[in-house]
Amino acid sequence: MALPGETSIQARASRLRTLPTQPGRVEDEHQCYGAWAYLVAPDVHRTKLFGRYEARSGTAAFDSLVAQVMHQDPYRQARRVFWIVDNGSAHSGLRSVRRLRDRYPNLLLVHGPGHASWLNPIEVYFFVLQRKALTPNDSASLDELAVRLHSFERHYRAIANPFDWTFARADLHQLLKRNHPARRATNSTPSRTIRERTYETRVLSKNH
Repeated sequence: MALPGETSIQARASRLRTLPTQPGRVEDEHQCYGAWAYLVAPDVHRTKLFGRYEARSGTAAFDSLVAQVMHQDPYRQARRVFWIVDNGSAHSGLRSVRRLRDRYPNLLLVHGPGHASWLNPIEVYFFVLQRKALTPNDSASLDELAVRLHSFERHYRAIANPFDWTFARADLHQLLKRNHPARRATNSTPSRTIRERTYETRVLSKNH
């Protein structure tokens, strides 16, 4: 299971009717009707989604999602179930690890590194959701927004395939090595040196 920080999605409607005169042109002034804390836990091996809409994010909302998943088979009887999470306050630290392990002995909470949400496969789902179901985000109520989210979630379940994750550990090491500060300092040329060389080139050109 892969879970990011809770995403707050607003229900908002355009104050004026969107006219179909120009493709992609929508009314930018909106009336807000509240927001859902939308929590999604995907089974990355089976491409199955578990979603919840909560009035507030936090520990209680996160624990409700965990219970929704862990009370079902095959997760209830699995030997181990890994939950990949970020370092949000609802599930950060050893206290969260112990709290969930006491309730579900087969649950292993895995925290990703800081500032590395792109490693979490659920971010791909939220990217697709934003483009396919929430652009433009024009919902006149929270109920209407919930219907839209649930409909796309059900559609995605039917058509999605497991992500083909090709960025392996060796690729990460190469990326870190390439972006190491010492390496960048060695390969980069100070701007002062560039200006000096440019000046020398101009002087030599004039003298010749």
